[in-house]
Amino acid sequence: MAEALVIVESPAKAKTIGKYLGKKYIVKASMGHVRDLPKSQMGVDFKDHFSPKYITIRGKGDVLKELRDAAKKVKKIYLAADPDREGEAIAWHLSHSLNMDQSEPCRVVFNEITKQAVKEAFKQPRQINMDLVNAQQARRILDRMVGYKISPLLWKKVKKGLSAGRVQSVAVKLIIDRENEIKAFVPEEYWSVTAFLEGDSKEIFESKFYGFEEKKAELKNEQDVQDLLKRMGNAPFVVKEIKKRERKRNPAPPFITSTLQQEAARKLNFRAAKTMMVAQQLYEGIELGKEGSVGLITYMRTDSTRISQTAIDEAKSFITETFGKQYSLEEARTHAQKENAQDAHEAIRPTSIYRTPDSVKEYLSRDQLRLYRLIWERLVASQMASAILDTMTVTIAVGEATFRANGSKVNFPGFMKVYVEGNDDGKEEKDNILPPLEEGQILSLNKIDPKQHFTQPPPRYSEARLVRTLEELGIGRPSTYAPTLETIQKRGYVALEEKRFVPTELGEIVTELMVEFFPEILNPKFTAKMEEDLDFVEEGQIDWVKVLERFYEGFEKRLEVAEQHMQEIEIEDEVSDEVCEKCGKPMVYKMGRFGKFLACSGFPECRNTKAILKETGVHCPKCEGMIVERRSQKKRIFYGCSHYPACDFVSWDKPIERKCPKCSSMLVEKKGKKKQANVQCIACDYMEVSD
Repeated sequence: MAEALVIVESPAKAKTIGKYLGKKYIVKASMGHVRDLPKSQMGVDFKDHFSPKYITIRGKGDVLKELRDAAKKVKKIYLAADPDREGEAIAWHLSHSLNMDQSEPCRVVFNEITKQAVKEAFKQPRQINMDLVNAQQARRILDRMVGYKISPLLWKKVKKGLSAGRVQSVAVKLIIDRENEIKAFVPEEYWSVTAFLEGDSKEIFESKFYGFEEKKAELKNEQDVQDLLKRMGNAPFVVKEIKKRERKRNPAPPFITSTLQQEAARKLNFRAAKTMMVAQQLYEGIELGKEGSVGLITYMRTDSTRISQTAIDEAKSFITETFGKQYSLEEARTHAQKENAQDAHEAIRPTSIYRTPDSVKEYLSRDQLRLYRLIWERLVASQMASAILDTMTVTIAVGEATFRANGSKVNFPGFMKVYVEGNDDGKEEKDNILPPLEEGQILSLNKIDPKQHFTQPPPRYSEARLVRTLEELGIGRPSTYAPTLETIQKRGYVALEEKRFVPTELGEIVTELMVEFFPEILNPKFTAKMEEDLDFVEEGQIDWVKVLERFYEGFEKRLEVAEQHMQEIEIEDEVSDEVCEKCGKPMVYKMGRFGKFLACSGFPECRNTKAILKETGVHCPKCEGMIVERRSQKKRIFYGCSHYPACDFVSWDKPIERKCPKCSSMLVEKKGKKKQANVQCIACDYMEVSD
């Protein structure tokens, strides 16, 4: 007969832990939270120290009944939810729902779901940590206050279904501010001059104009280029100075939540939510044949780059055995923590370095394998020797002008043999080896290439770049990034275009109202301070009720002003160029559940509406209607005929205005893996491949 009941959040986790604990334990899943604030009301008593009113979540009655029935058959109950604030709150809610003794040491936590870690954790259960619970309660009530107090004002003024949130509002404002920067950006002209040179080896290499003598100079226009060429005249290109040096390059630290999301976006094209979903599967356990269910990675919500001594020792042994002693470290490499890191858990790492991606390949889905490989390679590389690069800077004199050529090559690959961190531009570093050169050597000019350039505006935020910015500003925590990005898209405040965030008109209207009436909530420093206060609550340094009181004092005053004056602001409909075909009045732009649409300005007498179609300028190959841009239910762009449903032509690929030179059919853009746009015919084998 079983001696104890163990409650975790998910069936997958229950299965893995049940295998390790044996028949003396019943392991059940709570399927996440069992209690929460009610959806239909505020659920917080502001007059009674912000006392929350918790109710059983709809649909969790049967789950609780099963847990209560199982609890009657055992002497002991252990609560083994995830090792963070949310997990601690789940355990606390369960203890109340099951009428457990709050002084009992019933809480079991582990950073990895392996046999050793689980068994060790059950040897030292502890009481529920109320500081962690209170930090979660404070966040939940703060978000409830902001959402349930501001949202109704937005419903009255803009449209129903809107919501306001502390972190999501700042994220939307960051995206809008960046869009405004882009719109206000004035490009500046500049020029580069590249000389293609060759020495005795006859190998051509590039050198770029640097300045005059030792002073750097800019070429702002074509006249500057002409002046440069005149000053150079027919002077020879002479090697003035050669500087060689050895440069060390260190690996990136093991993953924390934010860097995992960023790198998975860069290298795997994963959205933040997908990264966390797949990581959860790897953490909770994967069936590995005869080995059974095994947790492959440590806990994935963390802001610490620290790893255990056991992991360090295992990595050193593996690296020495696999790559040789020159690739391992005498002393373990440690990585600096970010300033506001809680350091509650280890970095995200494999539970065993010896469980290589190739050894578990047959048991993982494609996405699981790709993410596991990324985590495994990152950890191994972080404990490998530095790469050593030989660099060479050549200064070339041409009369008064100075040109420079830079070369580098990898002398010893070190960690680069396993893994190199990606970057937001997607560019890979390559060796640039210069030919043998000597000081005083005269070089032959192959050609000189002046080029005009213009400065570029700051890029729009990708998911990875936005997560990094939120982290740098101290806004949100590891568990909040993915849901924040999902929420702002779900509410229609922003859209993803070519994997970059673009604000919608709805997002701009809501943000404008928020800035006017609730500026503190949109102030990154204010929001970061709130996160810091929640961390202090978790550490037991601040009472959670005081944090709420301090926030509500100013918030309540803002609410009073907003309730009085928000309705006085007029949001005028933008008039379009189209005329209503039913009554002749102008059509205006309106914001609906699925975005912008056209409506008759004669409403309510005339209720005519139209979808806004973005034309491509290409005629339909089936019926000669216009091909227009549309969006699927998952917001993915596709192209279809404007005569739909009469004409059913659709294409995922963007049509272009040119006709196929071979058969005169429609040409479309095909996006390749390296992002080059290949042109292809929809009817024959004609194709154009760009460099």
